[in-house]
Amino acid sequence: MKHTLRSFFSFCLLLSLTLVQAQETTPVKSDPKNTKTDQIIPEAPLPLVEISPEIIKNDSIPVKTDRYGIRVGLDLFKLTRALYDEDYKGIEFVGDYRLTKKYFLAAEIGNENKTTDDDRLNFTTKGSYLKAGFDYNVYENWLDMENIISVGMRYGFSTFNQQLNSYRIYNANPYFGEVPVIPSGEKFDGLTASWIEVVAAVKAKVFNNVFVGFSLRLNRLVTNKEPENFSNLYIPGFNRTYDGDFGVGFNYTVTYFVPIYKKKVKPVAVPKKEEKK
Repeated sequence: MKHTLRSFFSFCLLLSLTLVQAQETTPVKSDPKNTKTDQIIPEAPLPLVEISPEIIKNDSIPVKTDRYGIRVGLDLFKLTRALYDEDYKGIEFVGDYRLTKKYFLAAEIGNENKTTDDDRLNFTTKGSYLKAGFDYNVYENWLDMENIISVGMRYGFSTFNQQLNSYRIYNANPYFGEVPVIPSGEKFDGLTASWIEVVAAVKAKVFNNVFVGFSLRLNRLVTNKEPENFSNLYIPGFNRTYDGDFGVGFNYTVTYFVPIYKKKVKPVAVPKKEEKK
């Protein structure tokens, strides 16, 4: 009896070991409906890859910079006016220097020779002028754009002479016909004038370092040295005088920018929103 029981227990033990070994070697099929994992399989560690500093440098966002330098050019309006107006000759050089992000030092220098033919007078004005002041750029450029929409002021000074070519005496009673033209040729030297200008201008970059632009100007005389018995009806740089002290001006320019150095643009700090309690 003892031998029989010993054989039975040995057979059960052998059968148990066989079933356990078969279960370990048989792959376990996952049930798609079962979202719970019965066994956590550790993932193999990823290989370490060394990143080159050049890759990091190339992938980084470039720092925005502003260019600072001198812009010089010509007033095309005065230069081409002689093509259709035989009574005018003139030239004007323009320039500016970027002082800060928004402010530019600006200047114009020129020479004019203008013959004015009015109903009563025919006279010729010759002289030179200089204007100096500043422009403030009110336009906020995108990315690397360099366009300008500006307002500014100038102080102008001119030295010139006037020559009275001919004149007519005013006839209050035209019944007897028009008074004939009287030739003169009288010349007035050593004349000067100064004024203040309010300027509104636009400059647009059309090619690399090449800009075109135009400006409108409102002038107000500060000083005006006039000869006896003659008024300065036209002043070089100031243009025609109206109501004695006021004038208007216009120019159309093409300029070339000469960069000198660059300055990094500091990013604008965005204020943090206060957390609601």
